Amino acid sequence: MNNTAEVEFGDDGFEDESIGQGDEKESLDDYFAARWPLRVVYQTSTYFLPQIVDLIGENGKITLRPEYQRRLRWSNVKKSALIESMLLNMPVPPIYLYENDAARYEVMDGQQRINAIREFLSNRLKLSGLRILSRLNGLKYQDCPERVLRALERASVSAIVLLMESHQEYQSIPDVRVGDLRRRVFDRLNTGGINLNPHEVRNAMNPGHLREALVRMSQLPVFTAAFGIPEYDPDDEENEKRIKNTLYASMKDCELALRFVALRDEDQIRGAMRNNLDRAMEKELSQEEADTLVEEFRERLEFLSELFENRPFRIEDPGEASSRIYAGLYDASMIALDRRWDRREAIMERAAEIRAELRRAFEDDEQHKILTGRRNTASAVRERISLVGNLLLRAGN
Repeated sequence: MNNTAEVEFGDDGFEDESIGQGDEKESLDDYFAARWPLRVVYQTSTYFLPQIVDLIGENGKITLRPEYQRRLRWSNVKKSALIESMLLNMPVPPIYLYENDAARYEVMDGQQRINAIREFLSNRLKLSGLRILSRLNGLKYQDCPERVLRALERASVSAIVLLMESHQEYQSIPDVRVGDLRRRVFDRLNTGGINLNPHEVRNAMNPGHLREALVRMSQLPVFTAAFGIPEYDPDDEENEKRIKNTLYASMKDCELALRFVALRDEDQIRGAMRNNLDRAMEKELSQEEADTLVEEFRERLEFLSELFENRPFRIEDPGEASSRIYAGLYDASMIALDRRWDRREAIMERAAEIRAELRRAFEDDEQHKILTGRRNTASAVRERISLVGNLLLRAGN
């Protein structure tokens, strides 16, 4: 059977949670003065190309980890165009860094550019598609003539560094969450040509054990099989097949893992889905808690995969070559099972009945709308979880 599938995520329904609305009676001067620590504290630096490679080395000061940041999307032609621009001394947008420890930085924006520079200077990129310096096409760094090498040594990239003071000074303000300021900075970045999507923003601004756990969850074989993502290879993560996969390239795979975290606590399901995910991403986990989360996620996913004959969360259409996966059905199935995990043996005993019951639910217009509807409001999410939960327990009764 064809394993190709599209994933329908539904509407984020994003409702902006503005920083510190304040009291309407408060004067504008007082309002602004009370939030003065919200200013971004930054500095600018300039790095020559060889310096960049040293800074992101094993013992360097800049952390560049594509599995935790935006996935690498640039083609070799686009990477080559960046090198050509530097050789021609054309303006290149700055990179953005934030300081997560004293003199230690993570990349906020500019990962694609830094990676292109690193690949070329380490002889892993062969120039292609150059239009102005076309005779350089086909060359690696080690093949370039002396004059080209000297030009590259003089080329530089500007960096804007968001300093630690930006997120330390305002933590005592009662109506501001710790991550708000950095989230606003990310939301305003348009320097890379491809805007950061919501989950790329969450990943870049929330380092920690939870972020690492989400990556591990998205790399599980049962997860990649369920969502049609090429299997993870630790020796070649950024392989061509994975890069071309939409879920992987956009980090929607990690977002799917986060949805499980965000919806497990029923009291935290409120507002729009995007706000739920933002809040969940700010959770601080110990390494032990992160390990437990990955294991519980794996167990529940493997159970549902077996329950639905290795094709969970799908709506099959006999007339189509592909099937569609609904994130809403995934949410409801994972959370409904999680809340009934102690009854999993009884559920598995009625696997055939549950599959038949679900097919009948899809044939009912009202239940079909609940299971596949685009709405991701809190009430809609609760309704989906309740429907699937009742289905798991009533089949055969």
